[in-house]
Amino acid sequence: MNLLTAYQGQTRRLTFLTVTGFILLPVAVAIWFGLTLGGGETWSHILNNRLAPYTATTLGMLCLVAVQVLLIAVPAAWLVSRYRFPGRAIFNWALVLPLAVPGYVMAYVWAELSGVSGPFQTFIRDMTGLRARDYFFPDVYNLPGLSFVLATTLFPYVYITARAAFANQSLSTLEAARSLGASHHRTFWHVALPAARPAIVAGLALAMMEAAADYGAADFLGIPTLGVGIIRAWNSFGEPATAARLALVLIAIAFAFMIIEKVSRGQRGSQETSSRWRSPDPQTLSRTSGLLASAFCGIILLVSFILPVGRLLWLSLELRAVMPDISGPLISTLLLASFGTILGLICAIALTLSARGRSRQAGRLVTAAGYAAPGAVLALGAVLFLSSSNLSISGPFSLAILVWVYASRFTAAGSEPLQAALERAPKSLDHATRSLGATGLRRLIRVDLPLISPGLWAGLLILFVETLKELPATLMLRPFGWDTLAVEAYKYAADERLAQAVFPSLLITLAGLAPVLLLSWQMSRSRQVQ
Repeated sequence: MNLLTAYQGQTRRLTFLTVTGFILLPVAVAIWFGLTLGGGETWSHILNNRLAPYTATTLGMLCLVAVQVLLIAVPAAWLVSRYRFPGRAIFNWALVLPLAVPGYVMAYVWAELSGVSGPFQTFIRDMTGLRARDYFFPDVYNLPGLSFVLATTLFPYVYITARAAFANQSLSTLEAARSLGASHHRTFWHVALPAARPAIVAGLALAMMEAAADYGAADFLGIPTLGVGIIRAWNSFGEPATAARLALVLIAIAFAFMIIEKVSRGQRGSQETSSRWRSPDPQTLSRTSGLLASAFCGIILLVSFILPVGRLLWLSLELRAVMPDISGPLISTLLLASFGTILGLICAIALTLSARGRSRQAGRLVTAAGYAAPGAVLALGAVLFLSSSNLSISGPFSLAILVWVYASRFTAAGSEPLQAALERAPKSLDHATRSLGATGLRRLIRVDLPLISPGLWAGLLILFVETLKELPATLMLRPFGWDTLAVEAYKYAADERLAQAVFPSLLITLAGLAPVLLLSWQMSRSRQVQ
């Protein structure tokens, strides 16, 4: 039995190291070449003139997004988890829906909504008789506009973690604060919020990693972030060394947020409920307070989901005569997303099962490292690796590399549901399996896969939609004739043909609704069980 246990442990370690190398190789190569490649004239120009603006713009955008995300998500999570008011049952799950809208699609829609010929300014002119130059209207083609666009799509990361933290806080702690004379506001600021801070910071770190990885929204709105600079250095200048060195700065920012998230995850749990504590029941707000809470949550949902998606649906019906033929991009999208999903799910299963027990935190760190690296960085690392190996990137081989980058980027998204399902299994089951001599393929089929099966469909669905929405890696690696829906929408929007960009953007958004609705249902169901 000892020999058998040692053999199984060695097999797990080998599998873990293989999958780890497969996932982390692109970002490791990007870091290596960024540190070792020599500089050229393009790098000297960017170092002296553009690096500081790129970095300052990216950090400024992240700060603005963080402030807006916190101001939106934390109050909404507190209201939904602690109080009863009209519409609470709907807002409870509906505030997660903005995750279905990619940032670049949100940028296209808000540019159309707020433009001179858009519905808002047209209504103002019709009602007042003013001309466009006679009044001020906010513009999204600037840094605050970009931060607003990204915040409206990313705040659910913080909303989800904050809502769970507030809902699971101990009733004993909150009642003790109230018995000492603390008002509702003081209880929130001095008791509930400090207890939920690790979870809020963890969700915020995930949102910031996604904001740092953005390319489509920033490029469309004309904001020179590091992500935009990397792809410009690669596509416009043909300078892999310059792109790799810019990637170092973006990797450092993204990994800083990853470390923050991991530290916060480790600190979480001091205020979670146990069998001795009861979670607080929601309190009913007064009529006026309830209407204000409903208005606050309703405005968030209106701005972040109903208006953008409703406008896409309206334009798709209004402009159906000028809709482009997207059958080719649709087929390319489905094929690439399917292959990326299959490979990502295989990696997620292998990593989840090989990193069980003591290696579980190492497995989470590996997947988080791949997820923290933006798609442009992973694509650049894959290209540099192949270039150094004297391999050309064209045809089917290019598709294989793109699928590899998808798996490297999104294995984390697929492994989270699997890890959650595996953690619910009793530890004694592992010992029983060993004592019965179940090993290798037999154990995988009869024990391991049934254990993680509750998370398989969730992981499959999330992986599919994440690969379907990915833009920068697809732009850099796709072969000729393999434009996806995301690339098609980006190309039309970049050419200022927003009418043609509507339909592919709508399809991407509708596809993203499936996993988001599944996530909302699972959270609501788990809360009902508790």
